[in-house]
Amino acid sequence: MYPDSPLYIDGEWIGTADRSCLAVEDPATRRTIGRVAVATDSDIRSAIAAAERSFDAWRATSPHTRAAILMRAADILRSRRGEIASSMTHEMGKPLVDSFDEVDYTADIIDSLATEAPRRVGAVLPTAYADGRTMVIEEPVGPVAAFTTWNYPLTVPGRKVAAALAAGCTVVIKPAEETPASAVALARALDDAGLPAGVLNMVFGDPAAISHALITSPSIRKISFTGSTAVGRMLAGSAAEEVKPIMLELGGHAPVLVFDDADLDRLVDGAVGSKLHNTGQSCGSPIRFFVHESIHDEFVRRYAAALDAVRVGSGFDDASQMGPLASRKRFDAMQPLIDDAVSRGATLAAGGTGDDSEGYFWRPTLLTRVPEDAQLMQVEPFGPIAVTSTFTDEDDAIARANSVEFGLAAYLFTESAERILRVPRRLDVGMVTINRFGVGARDTFFGGRKKSGFGSEGGQEAVEEYMVKKLISQALS
Repeated sequence: MYPDSPLYIDGEWIGTADRSCLAVEDPATRRTIGRVAVATDSDIRSAIAAAERSFDAWRATSPHTRAAILMRAADILRSRRGEIASSMTHEMGKPLVDSFDEVDYTADIIDSLATEAPRRVGAVLPTAYADGRTMVIEEPVGPVAAFTTWNYPLTVPGRKVAAALAAGCTVVIKPAEETPASAVALARALDDAGLPAGVLNMVFGDPAAISHALITSPSIRKISFTGSTAVGRMLAGSAAEEVKPIMLELGGHAPVLVFDDADLDRLVDGAVGSKLHNTGQSCGSPIRFFVHESIHDEFVRRYAAALDAVRVGSGFDDASQMGPLASRKRFDAMQPLIDDAVSRGATLAAGGTGDDSEGYFWRPTLLTRVPEDAQLMQVEPFGPIAVTSTFTDEDDAIARANSVEFGLAAYLFTESAERILRVPRRLDVGMVTINRFGVGARDTFFGGRKKSGFGSEGGQEAVEEYMVKKLISQALS
């Protein structure tokens, strides 16, 4: 059963009764399943005021106490994993087993970020003055405005909020209105774990109005955004006008370099699972497969057969290997990209069709020998589409992998030890994975380059993002 989603401001839950609300749709059935409360201008001002009021006390709270609250919240999420996973599958569409995994993974991330809270120690520096001492200390930047997307509706809010709270910052967060219940579950867990009132505030509503109010408020000292490059560019411009730092985790267009010595069994098995994950709606999803000419056709034969055998259906059906796309917008974006590639000479090897009679279901799709001028070689499909192109020269493959405006993740498949050392250094991305798929872990850096954004959403670097350095020079006599 899917709950309505309230606002959370200054420790109070503000429900959907007697206020404007937005509908929440189940992408597997296209039915309205719940409502999310819309914040008024007054609500937004109250959320900002609460974050500002509570900041001094929270920053003064022992890092060990902050860590303990975060860890309690992680345990609460684990204890509620069944109801949270069910809500996530309703609002996002992903198979229930993947929703369970996301709850567990988010709890692990929160635990990891919590341990970073007591580790922000600064430094004592040598000085030219015999009677002096110079120190660099780290302090929380201040109240933070966070904006998160719908594709990982618990993980993305979870790691932003946990990193900021661990650093000693307070937060006003606007999660995605399409998937509100998962984010609300995070706020409830923190509330029940003993987080003081006002330290975390959660609002939903008009994205443009909320972002303008938060970014232009003098009380907000930093912006953190996960979402599309187009929206990130606009928010970055607004933050620049206010002279405020911003952290961006944006789109990707991950290349996969497959050399002639690659283990095809491991490659195909991993490529299927990675392409199905989140219905391809992931910034780290493998998209552009640059495959050595000598093994290309065999790879395509195996990969296409495996994709054709995939069971697509409701996330509550245990037999489903992939759920629906998350929205009408994502469904409608697939066909034009496929048609463009085929019109330019690409071959459709698997999938290529959708069915929206009940939900937004799309067959996992493989297009082969896609030319460089096709939109799919430049535009992130954010859906279950993969494309191939061939190469014989390593330099050419790397140049083409680096040719897009994105620089988040890349994958390399080879058995050559020399190539494993050489190629990752030449890929202009933030993360490289070798001989498997998936990027990042609960305690590692997660971020990109170019128009994939900047900053880290994971590891010790994530907490550093919410801290500023201060130099203290002291005379000792």
